[in-house]
Amino acid sequence: MIFEVRTYQLKPGSMPEAIKRFGAGYEHRKKYSELAAFFYTEIGPLNQIIHIWPYESLAHRTEVRAEASGDPNWPPSIAEFAVDMSSEIFVPFPFTPTFEPGKVGPIFEWRSYNIVPGSIGKIRDGWAGAIDKRKALSPITMAMHTELGPLNKFVHIWPYESLAHRAEVRAKARADGIWPPKGGGGNLVAQENKIVVAAPFSPIQ
Repeated sequence: MIFEVRTYQLKPGSMPEAIKRFGAGYEHRKKYSELAAFFYTEIGPLNQIIHIWPYESLAHRTEVRAEASGDPNWPPSIAEFAVDMSSEIFVPFPFTPTFEPGKVGPIFEWRSYNIVPGSIGKIRDGWAGAIDKRKALSPITMAMHTELGPLNKFVHIWPYESLAHRAEVRAKARADGIWPPKGGGGNLVAQENKIVVAAPFSPIQ
Protein backbone atom coordinates (compact mmCIF):
# COMPACT_ATOMS: atom_id res chain seq x y z
CA MET A 1 0.00 0.00 0.00
CA ILE A 2 1.18 3.51 -0.86
CA PHE A 3 -0.38 6.90 -0.23
CA GLU A 4 -0.21 9.90 -2.51
CA VAL A 5 -0.38 13.08 -0.46
CA ARG A 6 -1.30 16.11 -2.54
CA THR A 7 -0.96 19.48 -0.78
CA TYR A 8 -2.34 22.61 -2.41
CA GLN A 9 -1.63 26.11 -1.17
CA LEU A 10 -4.67 28.25 -1.95
CA LYS A 11 -5.29 31.95 -2.28
CA PRO A 12 -6.61 33.50 0.94
CA GLY A 13 -10.39 33.43 1.09
CA SER A 14 -10.78 30.77 -1.59
CA MET A 15 -10.85 27.65 0.58
CA PRO A 16 -14.64 27.31 1.11
CA GLU A 17 -15.33 27.43 -2.63
CA ALA A 18 -12.37 25.15 -3.45
CA ILE A 19 -13.59 22.54 -0.96
CA LYS A 20 -17.14 22.81 -2.29
CA ARG A 21 -15.98 22.23 -5.88
CA PHE A 22 -13.64 19.40 -4.87
CA GLY A 23 -16.44 17.67 -2.99
CA ALA A 24 -18.73 17.91 -6.01
CA GLY A 25 -16.05 16.50 -8.28
CA TYR A 26 -15.18 13.74 -5.85
CA GLU A 27 -18.69 12.31 -6.19
CA HIS A 28 -17.65 11.36 -9.73
CA ARG A 29 -13.97 10.58 -8.98
CA LYS A 30 -14.62 8.03 -6.23
CA LYS A 31 -15.98 5.45 -8.67
CA TYR A 32 -12.37 5.02 -9.84
CA SER A 33 -10.82 5.01 -6.35
CA GLU A 34 -11.71 6.59 -3.03
CA LEU A 35 -9.92 9.08 -0.84
CA ALA A 36 -8.22 8.06 2.37
CA ALA A 37 -8.71 11.54 3.83
CA PHE A 38 -9.17 15.18 2.93
CA PHE A 39 -7.97 17.83 5.38
CA TYR A 40 -7.68 21.59 5.47
CA THR A 41 -5.43 23.56 7.79
CA GLU A 42 -6.80 25.34 10.83
CA ILE A 43 -3.57 26.21 12.70
CA GLY A 44 -0.07 26.44 11.20
CA PRO A 45 0.45 27.06 7.47
CA LEU A 46 -2.98 28.42 6.54
CA ASN A 47 -4.97 28.08 3.30
CA GLN A 48 -3.82 24.53 2.62
CA ILE A 49 -5.88 21.55 1.52
CA ILE A 50 -4.42 18.05 1.75
CA HIS A 51 -5.95 15.12 -0.09
CA ILE A 52 -4.63 11.63 0.45
CA TRP A 53 -5.18 8.82 -2.03
CA PRO A 54 -4.41 5.14 -1.31
CA TYR A 55 -3.11 2.91 -4.09
CA GLU A 56 -1.93 -0.67 -4.25
CA SER A 57 1.20 0.39 -6.16
CA LEU A 58 2.58 3.07 -8.49
CA ALA A 59 1.21 1.07 -11.42
CA HIS A 60 -2.23 1.10 -9.82
CA ARG A 61 -1.98 4.87 -9.33
CA THR A 62 -1.10 5.38 -13.00
CA GLU A 63 -3.99 3.18 -14.10
CA VAL A 64 -6.58 4.90 -11.90
CA ARG A 65 -5.45 8.41 -12.75
CA ALA A 66 -5.60 7.61 -16.47
CA GLU A 67 -9.18 6.37 -16.08
CA ALA A 68 -10.24 9.36 -13.99
CA SER A 69 -8.71 11.88 -16.40
CA GLY A 70 -11.26 10.78 -19.00
CA ASP A 71 -14.14 11.83 -16.75
CA PRO A 72 -15.52 15.27 -17.69
CA ASN A 73 -16.17 16.00 -14.01
CA TRP A 74 -12.55 15.49 -12.94
CA PRO A 75 -10.29 17.14 -11.91
CA PRO A 76 -12.37 19.70 -10.02
CA SER A 77 -12.25 23.28 -11.25
CA ILE A 78 -10.02 24.72 -8.53
CA ALA A 79 -6.86 25.62 -10.47
CA GLU A 80 -7.77 29.31 -10.27
CA PHE A 81 -7.42 29.14 -6.48
CA ALA A 82 -4.07 27.31 -6.32
CA VAL A 83 -0.83 29.14 -5.59
CA ASP A 84 1.32 26.03 -5.27
CA MET A 85 0.84 22.26 -5.52
CA SER A 86 2.95 19.34 -4.35
CA SER A 87 2.65 15.58 -4.60
CA GLU A 88 4.46 13.05 -2.40
CA ILE A 89 4.35 9.26 -2.24
CA PHE A 90 4.41 7.80 1.26
CA VAL A 91 4.83 4.28 2.63
CA PRO A 92 3.13 3.53 5.99
CA PHE A 93 4.79 2.01 9.00
CA PRO A 94 3.63 -1.62 9.27
CA PHE A 95 2.15 -1.21 12.76
CA THR A 96 -0.07 1.83 12.10
CA PRO A 97 -3.66 1.84 10.80
CA THR A 98 -4.26 2.80 7.18
CA PHE A 99 -6.53 5.82 7.52
CA GLU A 100 -9.42 3.72 8.75
CA PRO A 101 -12.70 5.53 7.95
CA GLY A 102 -14.79 6.81 10.85
CA LYS A 103 -15.16 9.60 13.36
CA VAL A 104 -12.01 9.90 15.43
CA GLY A 105 -11.34 13.68 15.44
CA PRO A 106 -12.63 16.25 14.94
CA ILE A 107 -9.15 17.81 14.94
CA PHE A 108 -5.94 16.18 13.73
CA GLU A 109 -2.35 17.04 14.52
CA TRP A 110 -0.11 16.66 11.46
CA ARG A 111 3.55 16.37 12.48
CA SER A 112 6.16 16.41 9.72
CA TYR A 113 9.85 15.78 10.32
CA ASN A 114 12.88 16.01 8.06
CA ILE A 115 15.20 13.26 9.25
CA VAL A 116 18.85 12.29 8.93
CA PRO A 117 19.37 10.25 5.72
CA GLY A 118 19.34 6.55 6.46
CA SER A 119 17.69 6.91 9.87
CA ILE A 120 14.13 5.80 9.04
CA GLY A 121 14.87 2.23 10.16
CA LYS A 122 16.02 3.43 13.59
CA ILE A 123 12.93 5.61 13.94
CA ARG A 124 10.66 2.75 12.91
CA ASP A 125 12.28 0.40 15.45
CA GLY A 126 11.91 2.98 18.21
CA TRP A 127 8.26 3.49 17.38
CA ALA A 128 7.59 -0.26 17.26
CA GLY A 129 8.71 -0.59 20.87
CA ALA A 130 6.67 2.36 22.18
CA ILE A 131 3.56 2.78 20.05
CA ASP A 132 1.30 0.33 21.90
CA LYS A 133 1.57 2.22 25.19
CA ARG A 134 1.12 5.55 23.39
CA LYS A 135 -2.00 4.28 21.59
CA ALA A 136 -3.48 3.33 24.96
CA LEU A 137 -3.71 7.07 25.68
CA SER A 138 -5.15 8.09 22.30
CA PRO A 139 -5.24 6.54 18.82
CA ILE A 140 -2.97 7.29 15.88
CA THR A 141 -4.27 7.89 12.37
CA MET A 142 -1.06 7.27 10.41
CA ALA A 143 2.74 7.16 10.53
CA MET A 144 4.47 7.14 7.13
CA HIS A 145 7.65 8.14 5.34
CA THR A 146 8.33 9.42 1.85
CA GLU A 147 9.26 7.12 -1.00
CA LEU A 148 9.01 9.71 -3.79
CA GLY A 149 9.14 13.48 -3.55
CA PRO A 150 11.21 15.19 -0.83
CA LEU A 151 13.10 12.27 0.68
CA ASN A 152 13.93 11.63 4.34
CA LYS A 153 10.56 12.97 5.45
CA PHE A 154 8.47 11.37 8.16
CA VAL A 155 4.84 12.28 8.94
CA HIS A 156 2.58 11.14 11.76
CA ILE A 157 -1.05 12.18 12.26
CA TRP A 158 -2.99 12.07 15.54
CA PRO A 159 -6.73 12.63 16.09
CA TYR A 160 -7.98 14.49 19.16
CA GLU A 161 -11.32 15.54 20.58
CA SER A 162 -10.05 19.11 21.09
CA LEU A 163 -6.88 21.13 21.58
CA ALA A 164 -7.35 20.68 25.33
CA HIS A 165 -7.51 16.90 24.84
CA ARG A 166 -4.30 17.06 22.80
CA ALA A 167 -2.50 18.99 25.55
CA GLU A 168 -3.76 16.57 28.22
CA VAL A 169 -2.68 13.43 26.35
CA ARG A 170 0.74 14.80 25.40
CA ALA A 171 1.42 15.93 28.97
CA LYS A 172 0.52 12.50 30.38
CA ALA A 173 2.61 10.68 27.77
CA ARG A 174 5.67 12.72 28.72
CA ALA A 175 5.05 12.52 32.47
CA ASP A 176 4.67 8.73 32.31
CA GLY A 177 7.78 8.34 30.12
CA ILE A 178 5.71 6.74 27.36
CA TRP A 179 6.40 9.19 24.55
CA PRO A 180 8.30 10.25 22.52
CA PRO A 181 10.25 7.05 21.79
CA LYS A 182 13.69 7.01 23.31
CA GLY A 183 16.72 7.86 21.17
CA GLY A 184 14.91 9.43 18.24
CA GLY A 185 15.83 13.07 18.77
CA GLY A 186 19.26 12.75 17.22
CA ASN A 187 17.71 11.64 13.93
CA LEU A 188 15.63 14.80 13.46
CA VAL A 189 16.77 17.70 11.26
CA ALA A 190 13.65 19.88 11.21
CA GLN A 191 10.05 19.74 12.44
CA GLU A 192 6.73 21.24 11.33
CA ASN A 193 3.41 20.97 13.07
CA LYS A 194 -0.12 21.90 11.98
CA ILE A 195 -3.68 21.33 13.09
CA VAL A 196 -6.01 20.15 10.34
CA VAL A 197 -9.74 19.46 10.10
CA ALA A 198 -11.49 16.97 7.83
CA ALA A 199 -13.74 18.18 5.00
CA PRO A 200 -17.36 16.94 5.09
CA PHE A 201 -16.71 14.35 2.37
CA SER A 202 -13.54 12.95 3.95
CA PRO A 203 -13.92 9.23 4.85
CA ILE A 204 -12.09 9.93 8.10
CA GLN A 205 -13.52 12.59 10.38
